[in-house]
Amino acid sequence: MRQLRIASAQVNTCVGDLSGNSDLVVEHTRSAAAEGAHVVVFPEMTLTGYPVEDLALRRAFADAAREAVHTLARALVDAECGELLVVVGYLDADDVGPRNAVAALYRGEVVATQFKHHLPNYGVFDERRNFKPGDELTVLRLHGVDLGMVVCEDLWQEGGPITALGALGVDLVLSPNASPYERDKDDVRLPLVARRAAEAKAPIVYTNQVGGQDDLVFDGDSIVVAADGTLLARAPQFTEHLLVIDLDLPDRDLPTVTNGSEVLRDRVEGFVVRRRVLSEAPLERYPVTHRPRVAEPLSGEAEVWSALVVGLRDYVRKNGFRSVLLGLSGGIDSAVTAALAADALGADAVYGVSMPSRYSSDHSRSDAADLAERLGCHFRVEPVEDMVATYVDQLGLSGLAEENIQARARGMLLMALSNLEGHLVLATGNKTELAVGYSTIYGDAVGGFAPIKDVFKTHVWELARWRNAEAEKRGETPPIPPNSITKPPSAELRPGQLDTDSLPDYALLDDILDDYVEGDRGFADLLAAGFDAEVVDQVVRMVDRAEYKRRQYPPGTKITFKAFGRDRRLPMTNRWRETHRP
Repeated sequence: MRQLRIASAQVNTCVGDLSGNSDLVVEHTRSAAAEGAHVVVFPEMTLTGYPVEDLALRRAFADAAREAVHTLARALVDAECGELLVVVGYLDADDVGPRNAVAALYRGEVVATQFKHHLPNYGVFDERRNFKPGDELTVLRLHGVDLGMVVCEDLWQEGGPITALGALGVDLVLSPNASPYERDKDDVRLPLVARRAAEAKAPIVYTNQVGGQDDLVFDGDSIVVAADGTLLARAPQFTEHLLVIDLDLPDRDLPTVTNGSEVLRDRVEGFVVRRRVLSEAPLERYPVTHRPRVAEPLSGEAEVWSALVVGLRDYVRKNGFRSVLLGLSGGIDSAVTAALAADALGADAVYGVSMPSRYSSDHSRSDAADLAERLGCHFRVEPVEDMVATYVDQLGLSGLAEENIQARARGMLLMALSNLEGHLVLATGNKTELAVGYSTIYGDAVGGFAPIKDVFKTHVWELARWRNAEAEKRGETPPIPPNSITKPPSAELRPGQLDTDSLPDYALLDDILDDYVEGDRGFADLLAAGFDAEVVDQVVRMVDRAEYKRRQYPPGTKITFKAFGRDRRLPMTNRWRETHRP
């Protein structure tokens, strides 16, 4: 048996930060060297961050990224890490166009580059817009072990590079990834990697990015899978981690490579294959000290909460903010948003504002104060009644105009405090409200980030109960007031108002939205599922008419299969209305 010690470095990068991302690579490679690793694999486009979107089309950025790769190779030697093979993703460009690339760095040189072949163009991905595909594969021989490489989507798609590597007979596949999180993704990810290992007839080291980038969040969850699909090792989710494992690889006769490198002119499964020998002789047997470690995946609510916390934390910090500001209404949405912010940034970085109007109930005020006390965050009361009265009296407002001016006065107040004190304003709306347009533009929709934008209302309640239960398990004060969870939700913009005055019951509404928004099901499908035609018509009309509101809503962390924004793109001006035909 041949031996090789592999390190999988799931790191949290930032788009455009070539220097900072390079430092991350050096830091984690040093750690890998200290662990005695021979190879360290970083995520897709580590040097540039991911996704770079249209930055890929700027040749100056690609040139800077390519220069950074060569600078990094030399820096690794200076850091006494030159004997490690370092596999790192970056942006390249040639005469064909921009490339999603991976470089292999060894002894101060870029010894190989490979371009991503399968370019995803669905959901949140626009890679066919930004990159050109590659059609070459490199097989590197290190310590008598043949290593193949595939980049993210090349692993997720049938055929292509994995099939070619299986035909070539490599010993190990290294796979840099930047695979965004969505609920229960590991239920798909692990079986898929296991199938690809069987196709390649070799173990796979799957290294995934971690951290937030705009509205995306990456969960890490890097894994090593044996050739038979057995899970050998797994890194924890939502945290930077260096996963190190000793691999035993079966002996076999290796193809002869002349003069240290060879190009097979005959294509294998449509790919030109390049081979390069870095070291021919296998390693002498060494003690196995890094045995397989499998981190337990998080439970469903813990996973979602962690995603929302990391997404919020990284958006705030990577954009240079130190604190956040939000309105505390006493309701469930602002309570969950505030609790997320406290977990993400610390309570001292959270500033809550109660903004009562003439219609605000006593419990909304007391529940807001109770929340702030439970969290230990900053809290102030800024009544809006006089501000609202100025608009109402001067313009003679009534009805909906009077209701919405209350929300807009609150929005202006929050933005004024943001300008004055430098906080990032958080919008507290959920996915259900966003879907049906149950929000006020320039009112409760103001802000720089919306942490629960992709969380349906019923799920907001579930998260609140879970977070309180977790606090009780640890002997801590539950952060969310019980009354905020149990009381009927209300915007409190008119006397006795309840959300159910304008909307179906949230449990029913979320069921319909799950089918219509997430599942793209039409009117007939919804009726066939047993929903009432009148209710379906009401919900579909509200969703279709609210597209213009969604376009103006702040970004927020994606946790579902189909989030508003990148995943679901519909015209704002749109006369198509699917109606019930009896």
